[in-house]
Amino acid sequence: MTLSRTRKIACLLISLLALTLAGGTYAQDQHPVLDQVANKVIQKYQNSTCQQLWAERANKQPPSPAEQKAVQFLKGDPQMRALFIDKVAAPIANKMFECGMIP
Repeated sequence: MTLSRTRKIACLLISLLALTLAGGTYAQDQHPVLDQVANKVIQKYQNSTCQQLWAERANKQPPSPAEQKAVQFLKGDPQMRALFIDKVAAPIANKMFECGMIP
C-alpha cells in the first residue's frame, strides 16, 4: 500500500470518526472508530521507511477537507483528543526518533 493511499485511508477513517462521534452514536467509554483511526495512523508510521517519511515531510501537502474537519473535531473535544494522542504519540515519536526526525 502506498503512503498516499494509506494517508487517504487514514483521512477517511478520521472523517468517519468525526461523523460518528459528532452524531453521538458511540457507547460511553468505548471508541472503536477512534481506535481504528489511531491504529491506521500507527500502522502508517510502523510500515513506512524513514526515506518515505522524509519524502512525505519534504512534500507536505495542505490538509484535505476531511483532515481539516477531523482536526477541528479533535480541537473541540479535549477528551477524544487526549485519547487519540495517548494512543498514537509513543509509536509515532519512536519512529521519528529512529529516522532522525526528532533529536
